[in-house]
Amino acid sequence: MSPSSFLVLLVTFFTSAAAAPLHLTAQPLVAGVLLKSKTFLSPPISLRPGSVSNKWYHDVAFPRGHLALKSFNGELVDARGAPVPLHETYLHHWLVSPYYSSAAAAERRRPRPNAGVCLGLLGQFFGLGAETRRTATRVPDPYGVEIGDPAAPPDGGYVERWSLNVHAIDTRGAADKLGCAECRCDLYNVTVNEAGYAGGAQCCYDQARCRVEEGFADGEPRVLFLRYTVMWVDWSDAAVVPVRIYILDVTDTALLDGKSEPDCKVEYTVEECSAENRARNECVDVKVTKEVLPRGGEIVYAVGHQHAGGTGTSLHGEDGRLLCWSMPTYGDGEEAGNEAGYVVGMSTCYPSPGGAARVRDGEALTVVSNYTGERRRTGVMGHFYLLVADEQEQQPQQRLALNKQQPSSLCFSFPGAFRHGSPSSTIGAVRVKVSVVRSAPSSVVGSPAKASAGHK
Repeated sequence: MSPSSFLVLLVTFFTSAAAAPLHLTAQPLVAGVLLKSKTFLSPPISLRPGSVSNKWYHDVAFPRGHLALKSFNGELVDARGAPVPLHETYLHHWLVSPYYSSAAAAERRRPRPNAGVCLGLLGQFFGLGAETRRTATRVPDPYGVEIGDPAAPPDGGYVERWSLNVHAIDTRGAADKLGCAECRCDLYNVTVNEAGYAGGAQCCYDQARCRVEEGFADGEPRVLFLRYTVMWVDWSDAAVVPVRIYILDVTDTALLDGKSEPDCKVEYTVEECSAENRARNECVDVKVTKEVLPRGGEIVYAVGHQHAGGTGTSLHGEDGRLLCWSMPTYGDGEEAGNEAGYVVGMSTCYPSPGGAARVRDGEALTVVSNYTGERRRTGVMGHFYLLVADEQEQQPQQRLALNKQQPSSLCFSFPGAFRHGSPSSTIGAVRVKVSVVRSAPSSVVGSPAKASAGHK
């Protein structure tokens, strides 16, 4: 078969709602347990210069059975399978979430969100953005994200299925590539009803379009896919310690404001710093909040999420101890995974058990998000993704395996070049940057589906 014929077959085959796996591999893990891996393609995503796609796909291809997920990695590729650089198509985010579907009527769905704390928002099990290619997602041994428990679905004939959301912005020929990536409203063909809303998800919703240069308005569309690789072990093959997923949001000021319910806004605006602060070389925007972790345990994995302009985000315990410091890596080239001016990776934390990363039930954690304030930036984020395990769920053989596999101190993983300095002031006993610019939160932004619902 010629390469061109294969390409036609590939694009045609993946027009179905759920893509079949590209390949399945298995490799030895600890104690002879097989770590399995399967790669899939999303449904096709058609984009022309300046256009936006932000769709949820239901019942996507995903490993079936009672499993412990060990990692999930994704990237945008074209119809040939070649990685697409961010300066051509900006990957705002991808999210993957399980749900329960009625066997009798597939459209009857019940959500299965993570453990919190943003009720109705940020409920995904896995999700990254532009940093996806150089951010480690490995769940350390002996932990795993449990899926497919046959006793978990609600009564009434429900089964577990998976949904995928891909938010991509085609910036080929864009008048302002970074402005389009920041979803600046003045660059999009949208009408914003909320006074003062300058940019964010409400302006780069599905089928919106960012301004392009002359000659690109009628540009040809191209078909892209999210290529995603899932790694897992069978639940019955090993003594796996289950983890709970928490996503914290620096815009949630409910605890500070004395509110009883979470107030996650998901995104916010960084204002340009003053001339006085610029002269003192203090153009740093710092946003700080506190959120309560309803159920404690051992933090076994943590990673922050920031957009371009981010200079690091940190997580602290109630006594000020450092739980994780997650730093962005910026690209300095043209190739996919090293795009200049974009965040292409976030460092991750793998704390050792029984140390500083043990948190108690109801502990108030502090989230700090730093951005450069050299100019205004819209739609930025400061999230922390945590995997937390219950210590009492570990059996003796699990503790033995864990002690053999884990380092004896707080461990940080930097997939790319470490480009930023260390913190410079204190929260409790922990050094962090000094706040010199106040951040203006954007209005509440729901899930991608909700954010686009008001713009038909």
